[in-house]
Amino acid sequence: MRDGFWIIDADRHVTEPMDLWQAYLPPAFRARAPTLELPPSTEPLGARIARLGPRGLVPPAPVLMLEGQPVMRGISERAEIALSLARQRRPGHMEAGASPAAQLAAMDASGIDVALLFPTFAMYLLGIDGLDPALAGALARAYNDWLRDFCAPDPERLRGVGVVNLHAPGQMVEELRRVVACGWSAVVLRPNPVHGRRLSDPAYEPFWAACAELQVGVAIHEGTHARLPTAGADRFESRFALHACSHPMEQMMALLALIEGGVLERHPTLRVGFLEAGCGWLPSWLHRLDVVEYENLAGEVEEHVKMQPSAYFRRQCFASADPTEPLLAETLRHLGEGHLLFGTDFPHVDHDTDGVGKMLALREVLGRDALAKVLSGNAARLFGLHVPPGK
Repeated sequence: MRDGFWIIDADRHVTEPMDLWQAYLPPAFRARAPTLELPPSTEPLGARIARLGPRGLVPPAPVLMLEGQPVMRGISERAEIALSLARQRRPGHMEAGASPAAQLAAMDASGIDVALLFPTFAMYLLGIDGLDPALAGALARAYNDWLRDFCAPDPERLRGVGVVNLHAPGQMVEELRRVVACGWSAVVLRPNPVHGRRLSDPAYEPFWAACAELQVGVAIHEGTHARLPTAGADRFESRFALHACSHPMEQMMALLALIEGGVLERHPTLRVGFLEAGCGWLPSWLHRLDVVEYENLAGEVEEHVKMQPSAYFRRQCFASADPTEPLLAETLRHLGEGHLLFGTDFPHVDHDTDGVGKMLALREVLGRDALAKVLSGNAARLFGLHVPPGK
């Protein structure tokens, strides 16, 4: 607790060790395990410094590889240097996500009571269009097994968020049930199409039905540079532009897919959260869907969309809020107090090291009851967690 508030970090990440794949993959897949490799370079250091200036002293970062190919879309050299310098300004930050003890210590330092733990590298491994479905399934199972053991020292505070294999829709329900057997009530999906399938594709219908039946909250979480169709990737190359586009625009389209495709209509008890894109996009997006589209085109989608799009969001959906968003208080009042979440994105390089403090500073602006919902109550509803009475 901090300042009298019970706090649930609804978007926290682990840093997976590379040896987990050899330890947790079945023997038949270990030869296909991902590797971390330095990019080949024949450029002398002096030439690199002459070309890049003092930044040329920053060594190239290792590249995550799977079956001989980079797992992520290419990041420009200058962007990689900028990220490396940012990591140097926060020494040990990624290591802080690599062990249960380090996670718990960092949580204690911030006043966080419970953390939903999301992948870092596993989301990229599963975010490769055309990935062999059998390998994808093995990677998903290995990651979930490793995460179960990671959370074991304190499973009440370290809450795993499982992954499922969208490359093989027929396996998703089975893996979902394994996630539930771990004692977890959350899974994460990317918003991007996989093998051309949107989130509303009929192939995923058994999965959505099972999530509703088992009361598992679904978190939609993007990650820039995945090798999947991604907003902005068809026209930009810089990380500056790709990162700006991918998170909010993919979340907008993911919400649209779940509404327009009838997933939320067919499964009214399904709970979905949209993470790491802020919440400021929601009022304008829902207004457009309600007033510009639904008022004029409801007849086109009437079989799947039987009420205003904003009504589906208010009934079933959540979004993470950034405490520095300029219209956060207005967005909360527009959507209602029951929909915004707090997440730190720890330990990624762009996470706000004082996010908890900045959110607590909004107590007078938001009101104590509304802030309590943002800090824990809404995440508890999305992910089926317990908040002590009066917190």
